[in-house]
Amino acid sequence: MNLWTSLEPASATVDPGDSTTVRLRLRNTGDVVDEYRFEVVGSLAPWAAVEPPSLRLFPGTTGTVELTFSPPRTPDAAAGPHPYAVKVTPTEHPQATTVPEGNLTVTPFTEMRAELVPPTVKGRFRGRPRLAVDNLGNTKLTASVRGSDNGDHLSYDIRPSNVQIEPGRAAFLKTTLKPRQITWIGSKADRPYTMAVQRSGATPLDVAGTYVQRSVLPRWLAAFLSVLLALVIAFVMIWLSRSPRVASTATEKPQETAVGTLAPPLPSPPPEAPKAAPAATTAPPAAAATQEADEGGAGSGGSEEKKTDTEERTAATAVRQKAAEKPGERHICYRVHTRDHGWSDAACDGDTAGTPGSGDQITSVNVASSKTDGSGGNAMTRNPAGTDDQHFPYTWQYAVDGADAYLGSTEKDALWLRGFTIAVGGGKTSVCESTYVHDGDWLPLTCDDNPDDDYDFTYAGTRDNNLWIEAVRLNA
Repeated sequence: MNLWTSLEPASATVDPGDSTTVRLRLRNTGDVVDEYRFEVVGSLAPWAAVEPPSLRLFPGTTGTVELTFSPPRTPDAAAGPHPYAVKVTPTEHPQATTVPEGNLTVTPFTEMRAELVPPTVKGRFRGRPRLAVDNLGNTKLTASVRGSDNGDHLSYDIRPSNVQIEPGRAAFLKTTLKPRQITWIGSKADRPYTMAVQRSGATPLDVAGTYVQRSVLPRWLAAFLSVLLALVIAFVMIWLSRSPRVASTATEKPQETAVGTLAPPLPSPPPEAPKAAPAATTAPPAAAATQEADEGGAGSGGSEEKKTDTEERTAATAVRQKAAEKPGERHICYRVHTRDHGWSDAACDGDTAGTPGSGDQITSVNVASSKTDGSGGNAMTRNPAGTDDQHFPYTWQYAVDGADAYLGSTEKDALWLRGFTIAVGGGKTSVCESTYVHDGDWLPLTCDDNPDDDYDFTYAGTRDNNLWIEAVRLNA
């Protein structure tokens, strides 16, 4: 051994998003001039930098290099100790490689995000939004959820009401809103409410939503019944005022004379001609009421108007066609949007969407699934700050079975996608992905880690801020 090494300090601590420096001292104990190359190995290698990368020492001299560790403030930088090693390779004697070892402890941090999907629901007796909770910290998140509103108009059923979420994961909570008083006739009423996600010892994270309560009977029905009642009363009044009169034709009996003889009978008056009964008056018919179409069922949160698209074939169009061809199987369909060429053709079940090696920058991904209880995700774009830190400028997108979810943006100046998170639901359902990265190749096929969860997601793409994805393959 012709080399002496020492790490100072051997154990260090660093906060995610910050950096720390460890010095490596080494002495050439041999008798020849030698040059040494340095390489950090272990889980911290992607976040480590060595300065200088090589060092030339004369016999008996000592040199120093600096190891800088900069773990990002993301769930990937797991909290806790991380052993690492520095591989020191002499140029003159490469077989005499030395590997000094150290330990770096990453401090924990907590960060979460919650969103109601959809934020507005409509119904007469209940509404069923979902609450998506993302753990963006590097430690396990334990939280409870409760609902409230100012006027105490609603009751809340949240399942589950307590969740534990691993770093980088998301949980979907099913909620049922029920009005405490049913509105039978009248206009619809907005009921603002709040879902509070509470961590132990922390300020609750409030998520605002709106429940639009509709009346059981529409307003037009009350107006129709009022008009109908007025017509019935008018018909009865007209009938009573035009009813026929009956005249009597009976005459008095002649009286007897005082001497007991009968007086000559008086001539009978001519019989009176019977009066013709007036013709019955028919009441005018009631005006036909125009019946409005009933709007959506309870818990519906989308647009009131049905939109048909006969020209554009979206991911939902493709997945419904797949489901019709093979109804007993799960399917996932998808397409990509690029700056120069717009939307690609929809691909399904592992086929390629996009053009590998073209250099086209994807700015949005359209995805839909069947027999999976819905799908969703979020897009990580280029960071305008120029760093490799994660950048999620858009909100989480979720769509029910057979509907479109859009991750990213199709605006003219939209940021390109480094990657995206993708999840499907339905229990024991996993999603697998592979993406083609610019100036690279297809990344290995990756699936979510725990398909037993109702919702689990995986990240598809690269974390390099200077690269983007050009093509996508998905399987469910």
